[in-house]
Amino acid sequence: MHPAFSVLVFTVLSGAGYGLILLMVLGHLIGLGELQDRNLLLSGGVLSLLLISIGLLASTLHLANPKNAWRAFSRFKTSWLSREAVFAILFYPFVILYLAGIWFMGAELSVIFAAAGMISAVLALVTLFCTSMIYASLKTIRQWNSALTPVNYLVLGIMSGSLLLLAVQSIVTGSVSAQLQQSAIALLVLGAAVKVIYFFWIGKPSGSTIKTATGFTQASVRLLDQGHSSNGFLNNEFGYTVAANKLLRIRLLMLAVAFVLPLLLLLTANSLLLLAAALITLAGLLAERWLFFAEARHVVRLFHGDQTV
Repeated sequence: MHPAFSVLVFTVLSGAGYGLILLMVLGHLIGLGELQDRNLLLSGGVLSLLLISIGLLASTLHLANPKNAWRAFSRFKTSWLSREAVFAILFYPFVILYLAGIWFMGAELSVIFAAAGMISAVLALVTLFCTSMIYASLKTIRQWNSALTPVNYLVLGIMSGSLLLLAVQSIVTGSVSAQLQQSAIALLVLGAAVKVIYFFWIGKPSGSTIKTATGFTQASVRLLDQGHSSNGFLNNEFGYTVAANKLLRIRLLMLAVAFVLPLLLLLTANSLLLLAAALITLAGLLAERWLFFAEARHVVRLFHGDQTV
């Protein structure tokens, strides 16, 4: 599949924003001492809203006709895209109410503001899950049609949010919480593990083949007409191909940038290095999301000459 930069920005930034607000709200409401600072909560909340908003705006750039974006809300019962859009909009009033409570009352919130915070955390998780299911529900793309897709989206979103939360805390309060630091390290390790598992899984030769697509399973099949060779929509979007050695190099670079380097930086207690770790992770996740699209192979490729997907 052809990786659209706007979609990469959308999924990475919104995922980090939802992960940040989810962890921050839960830590605050359960009484985690490091997350009872008014300025920290407001800073983290504003940052998460900024990231989510930039991501959602970036997603509209992928539309052929952005003025029809409102149609995304009209198929809630059948479309994961529609569910994502509805929950993303519902998220805003609750998180704004929660942040308003912090602005006026500090960390000690009344029941109404605390409930708004909990609902916003749930909506953040649900919206992130809906985003992942847009891809996981596509049976025509084997690399996406798996429970590993939502697991990766959820884990990587929460992981990047944890690094941002740690960076915000170190900058706003001038201190580094050992508990938040250890949590970020654990999530980095978990994120790397689920990504490596995903790479191994998509490498298994278990997809459709030209034989299963045509129904001729008893002999070798070769297409005499491989379809249009011009730069049509199907070829540009579904026929996107990258050399295997290039994909391997990008995989290794992504693992180093998204996981290994941030892990080394997290071992320090320097605010600038922690901020660098968060930003480097986001850059690495852009590469991870590029791979997610570039390595996906739609079954339509079987009717354009590919032997297997």
